[in-house]
Amino acid sequence: MSECTHDCSTCGADCASRKPESLLAPQNAQSNVKKVIAVMSGKGGVGKSLVTGLMAVLAQRNGDQAAILDADITGPSIPKMFGIHDKAMGCEDGILPAESRTGVRMMSVNLLLENDTDPVVWRGSLISGTVKQFWTDVIWGDVDYMFVDMPPGTGDVPLTVFQSLPVDGIIVVTSPQELVGMIVEKAVNMAKMMNIPVLGIVENMSWITCPDCGKKIWPFGESRTAQVALEHGIPLLTQLPLDAALARECDTGVIELFNEDWMTPVMDAVAACPKRVTEE
Repeated sequence: MSECTHDCSTCGADCASRKPESLLAPQNAQSNVKKVIAVMSGKGGVGKSLVTGLMAVLAQRNGDQAAILDADITGPSIPKMFGIHDKAMGCEDGILPAESRTGVRMMSVNLLLENDTDPVVWRGSLISGTVKQFWTDVIWGDVDYMFVDMPPGTGDVPLTVFQSLPVDGIIVVTSPQELVGMIVEKAVNMAKMMNIPVLGIVENMSWITCPDCGKKIWPFGESRTAQVALEHGIPLLTQLPLDAALARECDTGVIELFNEDWMTPVMDAVAACPKRVTEE
């Protein structure tokens, strides 16, 4: 038996010290993304895109360069929330991301389609490959925080993101119904399987403000999210309301006008998240 050179790339031996090959995809040569935060849930329609957009808005407002990678290929909504309708441009070095009014950089499949309402009727492998290309082919430049808006569930695209991108932490989004509480557990368990820390849970559509007395009303009754968070040792970071003004800002493409403090605990958790140590 030949002496070990400690270079697993040139060795076919199956030994205890052999390290698994990294599946991380390289960034574009002109990209320098410092921290990647994925926003996920086991169910659709709970507000992942809303939370993703709000985090990018607040990071940019705090003086950091924010970017959004819209991995929800079949249901992209990020460009509409930011009022972006121009199509993405490219050059010989890659694809140039779109920029919002305040400078948030983003890439979404809707920036590549001829019409925003064109359906994306693709199989899973093509969708996953597109998400990966948003990381490898887009010239992101210097980015402090990249937020990845994930599709619902725990299938091909989340697996591709967790294996191909150096995700530093995950924010799980849910709503108060008990059924969704069960679905959250699936997302949390997937994160554990991928050995990526869950920074906390955001519960959306939790409460409304009474127009007469100003008190909080909990339209879905008692939430189970806090119990689920406690069971997994994960903080419930915030509970977002059903807010007509915020919904209007998103629908009209001016989410950057958001000016409430509901997301402060989430941004604190993102800032405190350590950079993931990866082995190339």
